[in-house]
Amino acid sequence: MNFHQKPVTHVAEVGLKVLDLTEMIRFYTETIGLSVLSRTEKKAVLGVAGRELLVLEATEGLTPKRGRYAGLYHFAILLPNRKELGKILLHLHYRGIELGSSDHLVSEALYLSDPEGNGIEIYRDRDASEWNWNNGEIAMAVDPLDAEEIVKVAEESGETWQGMPAGTVMGHIHLHVSDLSQAKDFYVDGLGFGVVASMGRQALFIADQSYHHHIGLNVWNGMGVPMLPEKTAGLGYYTLNFDTEETRSAIAAQLREIGADVVERENYLETRDPAGNAIRLAV
Repeated sequence: MNFHQKPVTHVAEVGLKVLDLTEMIRFYTETIGLSVLSRTEKKAVLGVAGRELLVLEATEGLTPKRGRYAGLYHFAILLPNRKELGKILLHLHYRGIELGSSDHLVSEALYLSDPEGNGIEIYRDRDASEWNWNNGEIAMAVDPLDAEEIVKVAEESGETWQGMPAGTVMGHIHLHVSDLSQAKDFYVDGLGFGVVASMGRQALFIADQSYHHHIGLNVWNGMGVPMLPEKTAGLGYYTLNFDTEETRSAIAAQLREIGADVVERENYLETRDPAGNAIRLAV
């Protein structure tokens, strides 16, 4: 099953408020391998094969993020296979990029940060038939990554890294929130996701239609952390794609029922989770 297309509700793109647009475009094209789909003086839309994944926006008076806020923990770019993960692993290694890594059982992942401190995960999924479920929860772990085997798959292909391949999507987003219980009510009762895994009172993983997670939520920045200020660099918004206008309208009604504001914009509806993270609801 494809967990990143209709009828599954999924994260489509992430919008970042950035301090240095030119430098960030350079990083996301040369290091991460996205393509510039459009650009103005203050905004760039980046993606793969015409699919918008990342929007970078520079606004006047923006200040660097200092201190602990709700907002982005990381956004996660999903590659189509293990070979592509090996190719970008080699590329990042040759560029001297500092990396973290993990085998999550459901996936294999690399971790890094952009020049302004935004967290990025680049990963590949194991086939859903290999995931283990127990009483409605999916088994995930933070095991060491078999980097040698991943690199071997890439080297045996004889291919070199040429940027992000066709088929790359925004796999999920992981957010800092201020209260896990409030976040659960909003995302489950309001947005209609299901809980697929939890880490006690620290983190929660939610998804549509039995993915391992479309959204991660954590309080690792501390309980009660404030919303990211409007004029502070970091997460601007993220977009959720719904399969039909009817589905989106029903979700908007659910959100209003639980007391969330839903604002109509030109091409999308906008809401905020209890921690202040902005969400665009699109079809």
